[in-house]
Amino acid sequence: MSKTVHIESTAQFSALLSSSAIVVADFYADWCGPCRQIAPIYEQLSAQLSRPNKITFAKINTDQQVDLARSYGVKAMPTFMIFKNARQVEFIEGADPRRLSEVVKQLANEANKMETEELGGSSTGGSWLGAELPRGYVDVTNQVEFLGLELMNWDSEHGNARTLISADKPKGSAEAKTDYVESDTDEQLMIYIPFQSTLKIHSIHLTSLPDNTEDDESPSRPKMIKIYSNRPRILGFDDAEDAQAIQEVTLSEKDWDAKTGTAKIDLRIVKFQNVSSLVLFIVESEGDYEKVRLDRIRIIGESGEKRDGKIEKIASDD
Repeated sequence: MSKTVHIESTAQFSALLSSSAIVVADFYADWCGPCRQIAPIYEQLSAQLSRPNKITFAKINTDQQVDLARSYGVKAMPTFMIFKNARQVEFIEGADPRRLSEVVKQLANEANKMETEELGGSSTGGSWLGAELPRGYVDVTNQVEFLGLELMNWDSEHGNARTLISADKPKGSAEAKTDYVESDTDEQLMIYIPFQSTLKIHSIHLTSLPDNTEDDESPSRPKMIKIYSNRPRILGFDDAEDAQAIQEVTLSEKDWDAKTGTAKIDLRIVKFQNVSSLVLFIVESEGDYEKVRLDRIRIIGESGEKRDGKIEKIASDD
């Protein structure tokens, strides 16, 4: 049975980019002769090198997915694009089997390295972690549904919601403005995190690195956080104040690891057994600062069954 994923929508492709560390995409057309010639080689690479959540091969019919092909600048066929952590790292235009094989096999070695590291005790997602994993649980951040991520009251001069889920180690420098999220008008920040499957969540790791500037308006770490589960959309700030949180957490200085800038929030796991989404509401920042900074979020727990459908985005009544 073929392991190649046939893309039928932009949303499906975006979800694939967020769930697989490496994605090899073949933009083709049925009428294209070179596409047909290289197709068996591509299928052979897929059969040999596909790894669940590590390296995935996809085929995109450009006549059926016109908007997707246009958005990635496909002008000739076949075109092969390779993505690592949802970022394009290779672009191969034309039927060049030797180059395609070389590039894909190099990336497959990276995927195998991820697998080896996991067997050695690192996270299942092969991503950076700022705190140790509890026994019996894994990093399930790769189950986040990227398309549904939302932020409220974030400063657009810095990173966005996807930054918080990035697999890369945070840069930590004040110059790396797009590698962290900062609140905008005040210290409050709201994050909506939907999942591709229902999860049992044990804990949440929050990383907030020091700004290391002498600016009076520098952001600080989160202090008070309210956590909500299984919401169909992000809450408004007024709604969050009125709604009953599943858990409230107040972090102190001793909760933050000095080396990694990460705090581990242990959840009341009986209340987080079948979670399809989380809302994190940062109510207060540390000290007297009027802004809050957040570099990374990690979700720790167990994966459950895939949901039949995505969480529906419901428009606001306002």
